[in-house]
Amino acid sequence: MAMAVAHHRESSSSGGSIDKHLDSGKYVRYTSEQVEALERVYAECPKPSSMRRQQLIRECHILSNIEPKQIKVWFQNRRCREKQRKEASRLQTVNRKLSAMNKLLMEENDRLQKQVSQLVCENGFMRQQLHTPSAAATTDASCDSVVTTPQNSKRDANNPAGLLSIAEETLTEFLSKATGTAVDWVQMPGMKPGPDSVGIFAISQSCSGVAARACGLVSLEPTKIAEILKDRLSWFRECRNLEVFTMFPAGNGGTIELIYTQTYAPTTLAPARDFWTLRYTTSLDNGSLVVCERSLSGSGTGPNPAATAQFVRGEMLPSGYLIRPCDGGGSIIHIVDHLNLEPWSVPEVLRPLYESPKVVAQKMTIAALRYIRQIAQETSGEVVYGLGRQPAVLRTFSQRLSRGFNDAVNGFNDNGWSILNCDGAEDVIIAVNSTKNLSSTSNPASSLTFLGGILCAKASMLLQNVPPAVLVRFLREHRSEWADFNVDAYSAASLKAGNYAYPGMRPTRFTGNQIIMPLGQTIEHEEMLEVIRLEGHSLAPEDAFVSRDIHLLQICSGTDENAVGTCSELIFAPIDEMFPDDAPLVPSGFRIIPLDSKPGDKKDAANSNRTLDLTSGLDVGAATSQGGADSSSQSTRSVLTIAFQFPFDSTMQDNVVIMARQYVRSVISSVQRVAMAISPSGINSSVGTKLSPGSPEAVTLAHWICQSYSCYLGTELLRSDSLVGDLMLKQLWHHPDAILCCSLKSQPVFVFANQAGLDMLETTLVALQDITLDKIFDESGRKALCSDFAKLMQQGFAYLPTGICMSTMGRHVSYEQAIAWKVLTPEDNSVHCLAFSFINWSFV
Repeated sequence: MAMAVAHHRESSSSGGSIDKHLDSGKYVRYTSEQVEALERVYAECPKPSSMRRQQLIRECHILSNIEPKQIKVWFQNRRCREKQRKEASRLQTVNRKLSAMNKLLMEENDRLQKQVSQLVCENGFMRQQLHTPSAAATTDASCDSVVTTPQNSKRDANNPAGLLSIAEETLTEFLSKATGTAVDWVQMPGMKPGPDSVGIFAISQSCSGVAARACGLVSLEPTKIAEILKDRLSWFRECRNLEVFTMFPAGNGGTIELIYTQTYAPTTLAPARDFWTLRYTTSLDNGSLVVCERSLSGSGTGPNPAATAQFVRGEMLPSGYLIRPCDGGGSIIHIVDHLNLEPWSVPEVLRPLYESPKVVAQKMTIAALRYIRQIAQETSGEVVYGLGRQPAVLRTFSQRLSRGFNDAVNGFNDNGWSILNCDGAEDVIIAVNSTKNLSSTSNPASSLTFLGGILCAKASMLLQNVPPAVLVRFLREHRSEWADFNVDAYSAASLKAGNYAYPGMRPTRFTGNQIIMPLGQTIEHEEMLEVIRLEGHSLAPEDAFVSRDIHLLQICSGTDENAVGTCSELIFAPIDEMFPDDAPLVPSGFRIIPLDSKPGDKKDAANSNRTLDLTSGLDVGAATSQGGADSSSQSTRSVLTIAFQFPFDSTMQDNVVIMARQYVRSVISSVQRVAMAISPSGINSSVGTKLSPGSPEAVTLAHWICQSYSCYLGTELLRSDSLVGDLMLKQLWHHPDAILCCSLKSQPVFVFANQAGLDMLETTLVALQDITLDKIFDESGRKALCSDFAKLMQQGFAYLPTGICMSTMGRHVSYEQAIAWKVLTPEDNSVHCLAFSFINWSFV
């Protein structure tokens, strides 16, 4: 019986021939020479329709006695076999990964069961003590004696034998944390394990210091993973310096290292941390590789002891990495970070930042696992980047931006930074570095050492009720809301040799167009690297046709609102449009760090919806609740750090200092307005208060708008006349049409807009008050408004025809119809403002 799909059966490899079963039901025997010829033809052109394949078949005389149909069937079978082999290989790889993950989950389940059993025993013991007070007293006395007696005998760190004893002790304690129950681990909030998860994450509760733990599957060999993780400078963004002072073999195939590490402070309000640690690298009997580390007592310091005065010595409790090889390739890795960051040395309001295991988890533990997985995917070719850049080059750019920003925020003396005219009362700190070399290479042509130096203006603030992810997204997408295009132009021009344009720089105008060109992002999209092009035109007649575009290299991270303990950053630096790999970078930007708020914390109700300047009174502590505020309410808080750097010539230092201080104060003011406008309290905080000087409350204004609309047009704006108070304001706020109100001044400015109106203009409620009526209409729209203005004032309303208006970002917005009407005050029937309703608007 003929078969619909041809199949084949291959003889043994020594047979020298292959039988093929065709649709006709007959078998065709290929000789070994013919099979070799077919293989050569297939290697040249595997596609059946290829003209080159036909040519090769004609040239190959050994295939002349085979019919085309038989050759076609051979090619089809060959492709099917290749697909089957690829699919089988892929399924085997997936199966190995699932088996390894299942093993990891089973081990985690066993550890949790042990932890539950331990808790049950402790609970039973406590119950017994409560029922027998005398025994409890005896136990308490014994506990006191235990506390006074050291549990671990002291080790001599001055000789190799003593260091080996400390290393073995560190290994035991680390393994008990990584796979045992030495720490009471709880699941990291918002990081549920699953098929798409990077790994399993946990944080400590009720233990000395703060600790975090991660375990996951990585497609790299154990030695490669250990090599990457030991190079902490490559992946830990807060690591400033790591120096190995001593390294010697441990006698069992392992190595012991004495390490001095410096880390950056995340804000301008607290000192940085350093660590003096012992690191032990060894292999276990089961083939696992371990890298564990702990702090040593004593004053081990770096090559410059004077520089350590700027640091507070932190303590690293037994921490490290357990890396186990998997069958079929890859590794299972356990990471533990356990630190005591000495929170006593920071202002009280910042202590949650140093007492939170979530922060340690995000910036160290999770970051390490993500970095390894990123390297693994780049090695396998799964990650594709833009503009033809290699992953390592783009990763270097991200690290240089982050490191340059951290250097500016910390301003270490040994880097050449010095504070300029700071009397403690200034809200903006000015620091100068006259020895800064902006080049990332030793090439003198790309070095900018001829500059007078770098000036940094920086400040930190406390934000209330502002989600960091929402704020950093707004700062990224609406740069024109806070940035000055001329200052960006100055910074970009200053990076070019001998081009110092301040003062007297050529006046330019920002067109409003901001083009974001993505370069790459991490595997979980928690960080994006991109090039920003700001389009500008010169206002000088002689340069009318000269492009004044500015290019910025930018990283943006922490845009996920659901991530817990993560830091949100927007860091950028002007670059040349050619974008060379060794381009000098002078980073500036924003960092927003959430502070854990504990249930029951009392906060100042009057300050719950506004930003505070931290430099005025950080040591006061948490404010007390006033006015009968609900003490159980949780007010989210975060610390905003701003740092802007400006290259300058030595002859221009005083001018640049004045410009930098004024500019950063302007940016702070803009960010404060934006933060209040995007607060989740929404209408209740920003709209609920007076919208502008002389304006009524938002609820009152909403009532006037709806009542005047009904009076003049004879119909209800909200389709219901029974709405009052907050319900009316809420309905107006969410109305689908864009509703805006402007004043009746000689230069009409907007005083109110609902959510659709703000979306149409691409602005915020606070920034709305800087927009004049004439800016949103094009030429024909302004003419139509002028022609109907007399009619509007006479009869109280007017219909405007279909037209085009302009958003604050320079985008065109079309609308089918616009209605304008006078908004009257009920008391004296006077005109308070003009209202506009844009119907069926959309971006063109």
